[in-house]
Amino acid sequence: MLHLRLITPADRTDAVVRLIETTVGTAHLVVLPGAARNPAGDVVMCDVAREAGDELIGALRELELDRTGSIAVDNIGLSLSEQADKAEDEAPGEGADAVLWEHLADATHEESTLTVTYVAFLTVATMLAACGVMLDNAILIVGAMAVGPEFGPLAGISTALVRKAPRLVGRSLWALLAGFAAAMVLTAGFSWLLDAFGLFEKSMVEAARPNTAFIWKPDWMSFVVAFLAGIAGTLSLTSAKSGALIGVAISVTTVPAAANAAVAFSYTDYSQTWGSTWQLLANLGGIVVAGTLTLLAQKTFWTWQRERTTAQLT
Repeated sequence: MLHLRLITPADRTDAVVRLIETTVGTAHLVVLPGAARNPAGDVVMCDVAREAGDELIGALRELELDRTGSIAVDNIGLSLSEQADKAEDEAPGEGADAVLWEHLADATHEESTLTVTYVAFLTVATMLAACGVMLDNAILIVGAMAVGPEFGPLAGISTALVRKAPRLVGRSLWALLAGFAAAMVLTAGFSWLLDAFGLFEKSMVEAARPNTAFIWKPDWMSFVVAFLAGIAGTLSLTSAKSGALIGVAISVTTVPAAANAAVAFSYTDYSQTWGSTWQLLANLGGIVVAGTLTLLAQKTFWTWQRERTTAQLT
């Protein structure tokens, strides 16, 4: 269940209340006249089944409540109520299959913005991966994958493509490309610094490195793994099961590939640089393609589910 807290101008409260009352899957409607001060208006609260949430939020935006008032949405962890159970039973589909497009757009907008924190996380992850590839240490590679924040912009690109939002595509691409560029440049400098201290050597780059050699040797399996990870990552975002993102992060080699490309470049090993770059591009492309197709499939399925339920009711 979702909890909605709305601030409505007094002249629109009746329309909002009617909308909530006629939306299948709602319960616990509360109206507090004149309770809001900034902006001034009435406070309306209700609970709605997750599978009916996107429809209700979209209708509230059509009433321009996001401009004249406020729409706040929270997830309800536990709701002990027969009315809530009835609302969930009446709502079409299953809550786990529902996509809250406004929530998804808001989440990806925040995570696909180029910020100092985002670049810092990506840089630290790339430096950790650089240590992992130089030492041929798979544990460091896995740790670096988990730290990397690059899935946010990738999800932002997929969401923007499905919602036909070119500005969000541009913002996400900028965060992705500028972030990786900065992380790779700083990691190359980090490599030179450790070389000066005798911690990195060119022989490490030229060594066989059986545990990490796959990083600069891309093949079709690199794309397949990234594609599957993109599906899992997108599903974890739309179903609010963010724990699955950790598994996604450690299943693709975006950060290690960027790290190996930077380190190899610092030692003028351009063969590994190009191989790692292709590995990076294959992973990024696979995740974006999979994320976009997954969102399109979910959108199509949910539209069909609503139409089917509406036909059954009529």
